[in-house]
Amino acid sequence: MPDSKSPPERSPARPGWVYLVGAGPGDAELLTVRALRLLAAADVLVFDNLVSKEVLDCVPEGVERIYVGKKAAHHALPQGEINQLLVSLARQGRKVVRLKGGDPYIFGRGGEEVEELVQAGVPFEVVPGITAASGISAYAGIPLTHRDFAQACIFVTGHLKDGTVDLDWEMLARPRQTVVFYMGVTQLPAICEQLVAHGLPATTPAAVVRRGTTRGQKVVSSDLGHLAQAVQEAGIVPPALTIVGEVVGLQERLAWFQPEQPS
Repeated sequence: MPDSKSPPERSPARPGWVYLVGAGPGDAELLTVRALRLLAAADVLVFDNLVSKEVLDCVPEGVERIYVGKKAAHHALPQGEINQLLVSLARQGRKVVRLKGGDPYIFGRGGEEVEELVQAGVPFEVVPGITAASGISAYAGIPLTHRDFAQACIFVTGHLKDGTVDLDWEMLARPRQTVVFYMGVTQLPAICEQLVAHGLPATTPAAVVRRGTTRGQKVVSSDLGHLAQAVQEAGIVPPALTIVGEVVGLQERLAWFQPEQPS
């Protein structure tokens, strides 16, 4: 007889449910066990632009796939229509996996989608994923915290809902912390300029990482005074992650991942 204190067993996926699943930063080996089980049991997959090919290759061939990715100035579906799509699919009695790059609740709009599911009475589950900041920084050789350099770490979006980059610069420019900007490559010159204007030395180490944790990973390390130019010269385009702080100075020494650059 099972222990009454034991948690109830979870089936791989239940019909008429939506599972918001974090796909991690790109490397399929970083998927959680729960994520893999749900992908194997899904009826339909609703996925984003940031979900890597390696992760999509883990999805069985018979699963219906619906792409709803967003790129700068181009959305396959507006967010409101994505929300309604999830509700509609679940009401058809289907097992829906909403697959998001990184973690659903860290700049993934997962909260907006769950609000819609709650309002519609659709049951759901949220499966965390390794967010880009922690996964990509680890593969790039940048510890986000370090007793000698950073006692705090801040995640911030470099692209607000209205397209601006109007942030709390005084807070972001404080010493002895690491700041990670999601979606900030197009605004990189303004970001670097504002951080310096609000107190960070132009010599503060900083880096941009594109396609982190994958074979196409590319790291550009510099300082705030020269990062924007270095990124432009390297041809880095979104999506990429920007990391600012003294910990970036460890990157060259601590880098362990040697990606195979595609031809």
